[in-house]
Amino acid sequence: MDINLNFIIIATPVILFALTIHEYCHALVAFKLGDDTASLQGRLTLNPIMHLDPIGTIMMFLAGFGWARPVPVNPLNFKDPKKGMMLVAIAGPLSNIITAIIAGLVLNYILSDPGFSLDSNSGAYNTFVLILILNVVFGIALAVFNMIPIPPLDGSRVLYAYLPNRLADAYGKFEQFGFVFLIMIFIFAGSIFGKILWYPISILSKLITGFDYYHLSYIIRFLTNQ
Repeated sequence: MDINLNFIIIATPVILFALTIHEYCHALVAFKLGDDTASLQGRLTLNPIMHLDPIGTIMMFLAGFGWARPVPVNPLNFKDPKKGMMLVAIAGPLSNIITAIIAGLVLNYILSDPGFSLDSNSGAYNTFVLILILNVVFGIALAVFNMIPIPPLDGSRVLYAYLPNRLADAYGKFEQFGFVFLIMIFIFAGSIFGKILWYPISILSKLITGFDYYHLSYIIRFLTNQ
């Protein structure tokens, strides 16, 4: 994904929204299930400043996927701690997928118009199309990345809920090393890791918009270089 000033200006609010809605939904579901830890720490909010992680936000620009500051959750406040943590974990990626679907439906409607042309439309109209595409791409990418079962990503919480207690306890101990493990992957196997992630991202993009990731990337490059 090419990065230039136009891209940064338009992508920044989209990325902030994707990260914020992701963490907000974690906090909201936790609150609904009886845990007010995040709420008491000011995380039950749509204010992006409360959720952003500097490194994770930069990664969204550079790699297309990243993370925000994890929402604090106390599973002991849930009736069923394992199930509660799983539901809280799923809420974040699910919010991004729902956002991507909504943006994709609008985008599909626009692109299916026989009279639509990127060359002939106004700058404002094309900017709107670009915002829709970025909502799809970043929403899917954030959801897919966070469902990787490596602590502290959301996928690890889902896997933890289905593991027998002995395995779950052993798996939980890995969390303190999980972030370091992720950084090591980015450093030493970033290109391979990226290719593995882009496969499901491209499939979901195709299902939602009718275009795979590479076609959407072409449109992004075209619109941001005008």
